[in-house]
Amino acid sequence: MKAGPTVDLHWRVPLWAACDVVVIGGGSAGCSAAVAAAEQGAAVVLVERQGFLGGTGAMVLDTFYGFYTPGSVEHKVVGGVPDRVIAGLERRAMVLKRPNTYGAGAGLTYDPDTLKLVWDELAAAAGVNVLHHCTFVDVLREGDRVVGVVLATKQGLRALRAPSLVDASGDADVAARAGAPFEDAGADGSAQSLTTTFRMFDVDVAAARAFPKEALWARMREVAERGEYDLPRREGSIHATPFANVMHTNLTRVAGVDATDPEQLSRAEREGRRQAFEYARFLREHVPGYERAHLGGLSVQIGVRESRRIRGEYWLSRDDVLGAASFPDAVARCGAPIEEHHGGGDTRWEYLPDGATYDIPYRCLLPREIEGVVVAGRCLSASHDAHASVRSMGQCMAMGQAAGVAAALAQGGNLRGVDVGAVRERLVEMGAVL
Repeated sequence: MKAGPTVDLHWRVPLWAACDVVVIGGGSAGCSAAVAAAEQGAAVVLVERQGFLGGTGAMVLDTFYGFYTPGSVEHKVVGGVPDRVIAGLERRAMVLKRPNTYGAGAGLTYDPDTLKLVWDELAAAAGVNVLHHCTFVDVLREGDRVVGVVLATKQGLRALRAPSLVDASGDADVAARAGAPFEDAGADGSAQSLTTTFRMFDVDVAAARAFPKEALWARMREVAERGEYDLPRREGSIHATPFANVMHTNLTRVAGVDATDPEQLSRAEREGRRQAFEYARFLREHVPGYERAHLGGLSVQIGVRESRRIRGEYWLSRDDVLGAASFPDAVARCGAPIEEHHGGGDTRWEYLPDGATYDIPYRCLLPREIEGVVVAGRCLSASHDAHASVRSMGQCMAMGQAAGVAAALAQGGNLRGVDVGAVRERLVEMGAVL
């Protein structure tokens, strides 16, 4: 369907509430931002379209990457609010540390449903007002300043006003709607592929883990080239979980999708499910340990890696990543390699020097041409290659934590004028690694 003529609707939107900080998106970045802002004394409203917190971490994936650097010596580069998330999972014995399939640093694998509860507890302890089943629709503006948002709720449209807004939507929905410049990877065809994840139950885990990944990938290629299975990706990862006899997959690949286009995203959801059942059939019929296994636990939605990326006050580049760049306004660190899930059968990996990290500057979180908005998460200002490194959930939490502190400290929503030194001091006090 194509958009037709505009319809002039004269809505009267009731003002629901006013607060100090509104956070749009309750994923890793948004939850961290809301908790951090509230702990600085701000009155915070966190808006989430689902009935739970956690975003991609609760709907698609079960592993936090980006906490640790790869290489011969491991360094922890994420701390603060993210540490409390892990502690909440550890108290329930629902997290395990494991190596990455491709040598990209240790991951922290957890139970997504327990993660939802942990985020509930952290948000409640900080005094965050969480609104579920509410969808961002539009911004309220005064000149070039964003002063609030319009939400769609079961009771109709409602408005929230706040001097500072954190856009943790993943797709830069707030910044884009406000007129900030951005690069649309989906529209220009450069966006990374999407993935529907799934779990396999009743797996002989010992037998499955004893089958080398190289042998798995070789078998994928063999059966796909013979036309027996439709397997767009001929590699990928399958890993153990905190549960007995359960393995989690990251195998499917849906390429060429603009995730901000509702029709394309809808088709991608259906294609991702179709692929999931095809990969599960392959595992049962060709991979040791899966002979009696069955598919379960499809991701709540397809996983989106890349869509809009804002054009901010600084543009993080491939050279910054691979050159381990440092910045005076650093608010987070990353050692993750460039991990590009292109449309082909494999994945492109490029690594930093052994043990190295680069800084994420605060300026990457500030959209140009608008005031009152700071972004956090995968919609930051970064090139396609740099984004393929910095989008890990560990870095999304770290960026969210920084954005939340900045939003709370910004006088009158002056996020460009905030004292970055003071933000950095608060982050270190919270346990962040800078």
